[in-house]
Amino acid sequence: MSARSKSKVEAPAKGMDPRQFTEAEVAAIAERLERNDYPTVFGCLEDWHALRAIAFYAPDLVAPYAHLLEWEVDED
Repeated sequence: MSARSKSKVEAPAKGMDPRQFTEAEVAAIAERLERNDYPTVFGCLEDWHALRAIAFYAPDLVAPYAHLLEWEVDED
C-alpha cells in the first residue's frame, strides 16, 4: 500500500487483499474510525469492512481495536 496523507480521510483501496495490511495501516484505519470524521458515511463503512476483513486473516493486528467492530473479545 502507498503512504497515506494524514490530512485526508482515505479508506483502503477496494479489492485490497486484507492479508497485506501492516500494523501501521491497521492502526490508521482504527484511528479514522475512532475520529469518525468522514465526509460521507460510505468512507466509514469502507474502513469498517476493511478492518473486519483484516480481522479474519490477522486477528492479532485487529485485537486492540475489537471494540470498533463491536465483537466480544475472548479473554482466554
